[in-house]
Amino acid sequence: MSSFSPFSKEELLPQAEMLEIKKRKGSLFIGLPKETHLGEKRVCLTPDAVAAFTVHGHRIVVETGAGDGANYSDKEYSDAGAKISYNTEEAFKCSIILKVAPPTEDEIGYINPQAIIISSLQLKTQTKQYFESLAKKRITAIAFDYIKDEEGTFPIVKSLSEIAGTASVLIAGELMSGLNKGNGLLFGNIGGVPPTSVVILGAGTVGEFAARTSIGLGARVKVFDNSISKLRRLQQCLSAPIYTSTIQPKSLAKALMRCDVAIGAIRGNNRSPIIATESMIENMKEGAVIVDVSIDRGGCFETSNITTHKTPTFIKHGVVHYCVPNIPARYARTASVSISNIFTPYLLNIAEEGGFENTARYDKSLRNGLYFYHGVLTNRTVAEWFDLPFRDINLLIS
Repeated sequence: MSSFSPFSKEELLPQAEMLEIKKRKGSLFIGLPKETHLGEKRVCLTPDAVAAFTVHGHRIVVETGAGDGANYSDKEYSDAGAKISYNTEEAFKCSIILKVAPPTEDEIGYINPQAIIISSLQLKTQTKQYFESLAKKRITAIAFDYIKDEEGTFPIVKSLSEIAGTASVLIAGELMSGLNKGNGLLFGNIGGVPPTSVVILGAGTVGEFAARTSIGLGARVKVFDNSISKLRRLQQCLSAPIYTSTIQPKSLAKALMRCDVAIGAIRGNNRSPIIATESMIENMKEGAVIVDVSIDRGGCFETSNITTHKTPTFIKHGVVHYCVPNIPARYARTASVSISNIFTPYLLNIAEEGGFENTARYDKSLRNGLYFYHGVLTNRTVAEWFDLPFRDINLLIS
């Protein structure tokens, strides 16, 4: 009886081991268009960051004037190795486009099919047509405000929140000055003069940095938040003891009545909850200042209405209200350096790993920021918001 083997003679011979071939480093072609959104002065890459890319052989196209708002000249970008383009479309024809604000409908028209766009998403300001335009061009889109790092934080959102928290106190100090028709108080603590009293609604990153800056200037600080764990963490990380409390209407009304500055820093899930009612604000001091950092989500003071960088304040019930969304754009250079410092190692790593496709397979933080992949919507929140078809990014990439 003959024996039967399921393998051929060749298959039984020793075989050469198949080793994985490491992907070659990718070459990036990055476009940096000028921001056109009203009041947006930030830029995604500084000249120093551009130099870091060009020294590695990557190409950068910068639209003329892209850095003007942050006080970076075309010459600085050119000296760093970038090509300065006097044609808006050229910057959008690169394979990777970096923007702070999302591209407009016209700008999407400039972008080549299959390109990669990295910008903020600003979901509340978008339309269904915007996402349909991205799908039609089979674009891969990443929202940098959705990118989450290995520690579970959103690095760019956190960095901009730090700027907004610090800036809110500096802005309040400016508004209190007599030159700005304020009450003439100095934000701080001078011998023989009662210190400035500050009330902060929210113990997150914005609230923390507002408290840190206020304490540094010598103010008395009271922080209200309904999360005991946030309040406890805030007490532990600050250099001086502060008053903290959960949000109780009577306590809050009393604190607002006595304060010189009130800062709103509560975000909420969809809309910021209204914490300070109009009756509370009516009882505040004449000339007191409100800086509502939460205004981009509706605001947490009932009297808040959106203002602009050009006309930033209004007075209601004798209280000065500053309700400008996107406070970091006011400090465009600092914000640009911050964004650039996060983008640079991120993009260099994409090149090191052989390009975007390869990196997306193992980099969970990058997948978290993806909301379009080759024209396929991959963000469930966007899909439900605009009633659009949705695919899981993990299934598409695997």
